[in-house]
Amino acid sequence: MSRTVNTIVTDMSYTECPRWHEGRLWFSDFYTYRVYSAAEDGGDLRVEADVPEQPSGLGWLPDGRLLIVSMRDRRLLRREADGTLSTHADLSEHVGGHLNDMVVDERGRAFVGEFGFDLMGGAALEPAGLVRVDPDGTVEKVATGLWFPNGSVITGDGTLLVCETFGNRVTAFDIADDGTLTGRRVWATFGERPTEVEFGAMLGQVVVGADGCCLDADGSLWIADAVGGRVVRVREGGDIVEEFRTGSGVFACMLGGRDGRTLFLSGAPDFHEEARKQAREGSVLSVRVDTPRAGRP
Repeated sequence: MSRTVNTIVTDMSYTECPRWHEGRLWFSDFYTYRVYSAAEDGGDLRVEADVPEQPSGLGWLPDGRLLIVSMRDRRLLRREADGTLSTHADLSEHVGGHLNDMVVDERGRAFVGEFGFDLMGGAALEPAGLVRVDPDGTVEKVATGLWFPNGSVITGDGTLLVCETFGNRVTAFDIADDGTLTGRRVWATFGERPTEVEFGAMLGQVVVGADGCCLDADGSLWIADAVGGRVVRVREGGDIVEEFRTGSGVFACMLGGRDGRTLFLSGAPDFHEEARKQAREGSVLSVRVDTPRAGRP
């Protein structure tokens, strides 16, 4: 299906983790080391936080305070009411690589993914884990054996869906009352899990590089395919019911806007760290779609 893609924010390095919150679009920009917010059309751009160790996933506690993943020092930051940042939790003893995206549930529990290996340094692929951070800052590893856990959503019935970027799948968990994850299962599969661990060879086995994602009211996932340069809408099981390209790489997506039918996209030519640091070719794009948002974030 053909859709009109609009560029609403430009001159960024590498945008990630868009969120719609209280009538504004929020997003991280990796290599300007900032969290921004903007109006639905990209106007009124504001710096919301400076994160020197590289911001990623965003979410909010029930009292409205912002949580920010600080990737390189493996911390979860909390923005206080006066705008200052403090350490909500130190995850460094629980992960094996940079922190990644996250989703925060209605109780303020953050489920945070990690790389699991030195992606930008060219290391061999290794499995990674998922960590839960409770509102009081308590940290617990709640899942292992994930292949680059990335974009995540929580459905209305309390199911956690996690994109495994290098696993060709989306994995589901039930969230128990105490925050443990049970009932692990494959929610969608796009092909066999890659057998290669050398990064270049492994990429050739990735069918859908499921990066950032969001849920719509029909229970489908919009997924940014970080390897295929496209956005796909996926039903449980893995059927792709719609896809489109933007002419650029796409690395995250989020439904929002006043009616929940604007799909915001994080765009850049590629995900190579040194190239993105040296340029300002990152952007935020928007596309109108038919079905409104659902779930968290």
